[in-house]
Amino acid sequence: MTTTALLVMDLQKGIVGRVQDPGYVPRLVRAVEGAREAGVPVLHVVVGFRPGHPEASDRNKTFGALPPDAFTEDDPGAAIHDDVAPRPGELVITKRRISAFAGSDLELVLRSGGFDHLVLTGVATSGVVLSTLRQAADLDYRLTVLADGCYDPDAEVHRVLTEKVFPRQAGVTTIDDWTKSLA
Repeated sequence: MTTTALLVMDLQKGIVGRVQDPGYVPRLVRAVEGAREAGVPVLHVVVGFRPGHPEASDRNKTFGALPPDAFTEDDPGAAIHDDVAPRPGELVITKRRISAFAGSDLELVLRSGGFDHLVLTGVATSGVVLSTLRQAADLDYRLTVLADGCYDPDAEVHRVLTEKVFPRQAGVTTIDDWTKSLA
């Protein structure tokens, strides 16, 4: 039997605030609600650092350039967007890099829970979704990407990834089609 989890990645206020598609969060809410109604566990993945970012080298172009208080416990932008906030019992996985696996206990949680199918959503398609998909595929997880549950600031990059790259390692579908398949 397949045990599925929905990964909602980097839906933090400081990241979602840069999303240019006003329909993105409402679509993602449909995915989260559909998963909850079907009994599919929702795992929230966030990027997070200790104060001063001792985990982020200045050689890292992405994280080394962040202000020292960004995505720390005291940063309001690090909070998960209210519309998809975790419910009691839903796990929040903190990662230290782009991939949901890097610097986190995600693999331990997935293996311990017997999960073998991951449904991926998040911001950005070319960031957390791509990195997590590649690592999860190498770890032999069955994968589904909700194309309209992912967002990238570059629409062409999003299109190429969801139409040409991701299908090599994952099923790619829409939120509506995925939630209908859960019924």
